[in-house]
This record gives sequence, C-alpha cells and structure tokens, in this order.
Amino acid sequence: MRFQPLEKLINLHEGYRRAFKIDSLSLLLLQQNEQRYLIEGHCPHQGHALAQATVDGTCIQCPLHQYRFDLVSGELISATKQACRNLRTFELVYEGNEVGLLMPD
Repeated sequence: MRFQPLEKLINLHEGYRRAFKIDSLSLLLLQQNEQRYLIEGHCPHQGHALAQATVDGTCIQCPLHQYRFDLVSGELISATKQACRNLRTFELVYEGNEVGLLMPD
C-alpha cells in the first residue's frame, strides 16, 4: 500500500470540500462539524456529483434526488425513488502535515 496525499492539514477548515480524481476513483474530501470525511464523489443512485450536496450533521444529501447517506458508514438513510447501494467511504490517513488515503501498489 502507498500513501496518496490529498491535502495539507493547514488548508482544511470548517466547510472545506474538494473533489479528487485518483486513477478510477472519484473522491470528495470534506470537513464538517470539526470532522473530516472522505467519500466517493458521486451519488450511487445516478452518479450526480456530491460537491454541492447539503450536509446536516453526519448526513449528506444529494442535490439531484435528495438521497441521504450517513457520512461515517455510507449507509443509505433515505431514498426518494428506488433504493440504491450505500455510499462508499474511505479511511483517512495522516502522514506528516498531510491527509490522504492508502492506495494499492
């Protein structure tokens, strides 16, 4: 496994959101309520980008069809149409002054 840096810790702040594309992964790093989350960058329902999604506590709501997911577990909380799979979440790794994730070699 190799460390893939995403952002310097000094740049993170309340309300921070940034989308990343790493290999075939589309990711969204966000900081909300003093917590940092790394999730897949698009809603699993129809692939809409989550960068402009609403965050309330530990829930994120897709702006297209209002599907709601838990930011910690990725669990689908509510669906407005047919159900879809859970949102993928990723473990953040801290190395020096950066935050990122571990990628397979």
